[in-house]
Amino acid sequence: MNHPDHTVTLVDTAEALAALSERIARAERVGLDTEFHTEKSYTPHLMVIQLLFEDGVALVDPLALRDLRPLVAALAGARIVGHALSSDLRIFADAFETLPRAVFDTQVAAAFAGYGLSISLLDLVRDLCGVTLRKSQTVSDWSTRPFTPKQVDYLVDDVRYLFDLEDRLCERLRARGRESWAQEEMPSLVELHTYRADPKRLYLRISGNARMNRRELGILNELAQLRDRYARERNIPLKYVLPDDVMVGLVALRPKTVDELSQLRRIDAGTRRNIGERIIEAVRRGEALPEEDLPPRAPKPLGLQREALVSTMAVLVSALGAENELPTTLLLPRAALERIAREAPQTPEALGDVVNLTSWRRQLVVEPLWEMLCGTSVLRVQGYRDGDPRTTFERVALSETPAG
Repeated sequence: MNHPDHTVTLVDTAEALAALSERIARAERVGLDTEFHTEKSYTPHLMVIQLLFEDGVALVDPLALRDLRPLVAALAGARIVGHALSSDLRIFADAFETLPRAVFDTQVAAAFAGYGLSISLLDLVRDLCGVTLRKSQTVSDWSTRPFTPKQVDYLVDDVRYLFDLEDRLCERLRARGRESWAQEEMPSLVELHTYRADPKRLYLRISGNARMNRRELGILNELAQLRDRYARERNIPLKYVLPDDVMVGLVALRPKTVDELSQLRRIDAGTRRNIGERIIEAVRRGEALPEEDLPPRAPKPLGLQREALVSTMAVLVSALGAENELPTTLLLPRAALERIAREAPQTPEALGDVVNLTSWRRQLVVEPLWEMLCGTSVLRVQGYRDGDPRTTFERVALSETPAG
C-alpha cells in the first residue's frame, strides 16, 4: 500500500508476521495503537494493530492470523510509544500475559507538560505538530475486510505522529525540569499487576456489598472469583454470567443444592446446568473461610471533622496543581487524602509512605501538605477583589502559629 509520507505494509500472513517480528527487534522504538471491539466479550477482540517505524507503518490483521504470539514476543523486547496506552496494553496483558519492555505514553507525558490528564491524540497533534487529523472512522466496523482507503488513512494517522510527539514532549519536559517526573510514571504501565484485579478485593466492585457482614462478604468474594474465572474462560462480559443483583441474592440464599438455585428467578436453567455446581461450591468455600481470612468491610465513614480535613487538603492539592499546571488527580487522588485523614501520619516521611508517593510527588506535595496539617502554613485567596483570584499557601509568622 502507498500512503503519503509513509510506506504502509499489510501484515496478514505468517510469513509477513515473521518479517515484522524481525523488524521490531531491530527498531529502537515502535509506535503502537490498536482497534478493538468490546461488545459481548471479557477481553476486547483485537481487530487491527498499527505499528509505526522510522521508515513506515505496518497494519497487522489479527483476523487473518491464527497465531499472534510471534508478534507478542517481539513486542516484549521493544520500547513502545503510544497515546493513552493502558487500554491497548490491557488487551496484551489479558490475552497473552505479556507486555513490552518499556513504554512512553504521550498522554501521560502531556499531563506533565501542562495539557491535563486526558488530552486526545487529535488535540495534542494539532497543538504540537500543527496538523489536524481526520477522524471520520471513529465508529468504523473494524471487522470488515478489505480496509477502505479512508480506514487506512485513519489507521495510519493514529500512529504516524507518535515519534514527533515523543520528541517534542521530551523537549518541553526537559525545559521545565520534568522529564524524570514523566519517566517515573511509565514503568507501571508495563507491569502485569497494573491490569490485574486483586482476587481478594473483587467483592468491592459489586453494588450491595456495603450492607453485608464479613461472612457474607467472604461468600460474595468467592462468587465474584468464580464469575471472573468463568467470564475469562468463555470470553464473555461479567454481567452475562451473573449480574450483581443475582450475586447479592445468592449470598442471602446461601444455596446448598443446584435445585435451590431455581428460587432466584434470574438464574435460568442454562446457568444452573453450566455453572450450578460451581456456584454451590463457591458458596461452600465462603462459608468455610476461617474468620481471620474473611474480607474486611468497607471503611466506616470518616466523620464530619475528618471529612472537613479531606476537603481542606483537597483545596491545597488543587492549589499546588494550579501553580504547577498539573491535574489535581495526578498529584493525589481523594482516596490518598482519605487515608491520610484516617491514619494521621506523624512525620513528613510517614505521610509520603502512607500514600506510597513517588519521588516527584514527595518533592511537590509533602512539605506544603505537612506544613498546613501542622498549622505552620495557611491557605489564602489573593486577588479576589481585582477579579483575578488565586489560592495560595503561605508560611505563617511565628506569633500566628497555634500552640500544640
